[in-house]
Amino acid sequence: MSALPRGRPAPAAEPSAALAAGETGGLTDGLLIVGPGLIWGASFLFIAEGLEAVGPYGVTFVRLLVGFATLALVPAARRRVPRAAWPGIARLGLVWMALPLSCFPFAEQRVSSALTGMLNGANPLFTAAVSALLERRVPSRGILAALGVGFAGVVLVAWPSVGEGRSSAVGVALILVALVCYGWALNLARPLQQSHGALPVLWRAQALALALTAPLGLPEAIDVHWSLGPLLALLALGALGTGAAYVLLAVAAGRLGATRASATTFLIPPVALALGVVVRGEAVAPLSIAGAAVCVGGAWLVRRAKPH
Repeated sequence: MSALPRGRPAPAAEPSAALAAGETGGLTDGLLIVGPGLIWGASFLFIAEGLEAVGPYGVTFVRLLVGFATLALVPAARRRVPRAAWPGIARLGLVWMALPLSCFPFAEQRVSSALTGMLNGANPLFTAAVSALLERRVPSRGILAALGVGFAGVVLVAWPSVGEGRSSAVGVALILVALVCYGWALNLARPLQQSHGALPVLWRAQALALALTAPLGLPEAIDVHWSLGPLLALLALGALGTGAAYVLLAVAAGRLGATRASATTFLIPPVALALGVVVRGEAVAPLSIAGAAVCVGGAWLVRRAKPH
């Protein structure tokens, strides 16, 4: 994609093109890091609320359907992409959307929404490992140290809940599978969005994920008695968690690199923690609160660290 001339504002519907050329397009690096973290931190609450009305397959299908419909409203998302890009988009649809988004509702049937969100703070570790394998290099010592701080915070957050036995081995394993998928997906997203734009790639990946989840998800979504709370939760989950947040993070990966962009996940634990306590009344140990603060510190350090 060609660079935009200097001084010319980037089109509102094409943030990735401007950012790839070094323009901010009205978005600051801080928004790119903080925005997805806040949205995805709240997403675990939305999942838990949605599970009150519909099964896990239905939660995944509905959020993808709403996310797909949300991006369809943006003309740039419907721009054509070459056929050569479809294999990569298909992989992205599987490993960034269909598989991990199916894991989380099943996990939250076994663990709390707060714990699920807290464990997602480990995402940068998987992203860094996948990036190092793909590029055959080790991240800088600064980034490794910052990731270590963030992971230590995650351990502190999760340790009391794990000790209480509230999180089953299956639930934790499902979360880890989702994190491995995210680590790979962040590395896949960067070259795709740089070549074809974030919105066209994301919209088509959602379409493929929607098709993959429809056979099990559509029957669950139809055979349900909807109430206002779960319905609003899933609408927010789709429009924000499967729409706006993906766009922000894809742009961040293209501008900042996959490892640094994944620092947004350090914000997920404190947000999920706060919402789990306030909204769902989940008990939280003081050690978990301290760990959440460490996670935020890790996010700040990753953002400040030199990539090489």
